[in-house]
Amino acid sequence: MSTHIGAEPGQIAPTVLLPGDPLRSRWIARTFLDDAECHSEVRGMLGYTGTWRGQPVSVQGSGMGQPSMSIYVNELLDDYDVQTVVRVGSCGALTERVAIRDLVIASGACTDSSMNRLRFHGLDYAPVADFGLLRAAYDAAQARDDVTAHVGLILSGDTFYNPRPELTAPLVEHGVLAVEMEASALYTLAAAKGRRALAICTVSDHVVTGEATTSQEREETFGAMVEVALEAALGG
Repeated sequence: MSTHIGAEPGQIAPTVLLPGDPLRSRWIARTFLDDAECHSEVRGMLGYTGTWRGQPVSVQGSGMGQPSMSIYVNELLDDYDVQTVVRVGSCGALTERVAIRDLVIASGACTDSSMNRLRFHGLDYAPVADFGLLRAAYDAAQARDDVTAHVGLILSGDTFYNPRPELTAPLVEHGVLAVEMEASALYTLAAAKGRRALAICTVSDHVVTGEATTSQEREETFGAMVEVALEAALGG
């Protein structure tokens, strides 16, 4: 039993969807999984395990930011031997190439965090997605008429209310599509443990245009992202 998840051995599936919002975790379990049972309520960070098309899958809230994400990913990989983790989160678009409710499938994650520089002794490690998951997610998204998906770089920022937003301009000029707060840590930890990881994010806010979704919409209406994630992780 781990410190922050607290599930018993065998209660968590080898494949885990990882939303930041624990209420989105509950919504995913109730909406998409069969026979879902709650395996964690520690600190209100809800986790569930059920089946999708007969295959076991778990969904676990992870909180906001790379430190919180790292706690849950470390425990999932080390204490529960999880093999595949797909982040299903929200992001803010940094370019007009991307619209509200589009999917951003993150091929790699830039960051302004010092976490990886500490880990790699000042070197700039490039955290990237598992290619098999990336390709499967893109194919699943392309097969749908209701999804516009973009594959590219995202920024995993350490600050939600950024006092220096102009500093992202060079990143956008070099192809960064959107900003969120977790994928860099997820990709780094998965690489360290030899596991598969992918971040799929729905654009909930637009930094350029000022458009935004509501908190309830972010919690309960990003179903296409979840279906693409399930197809990518379990559909093959």
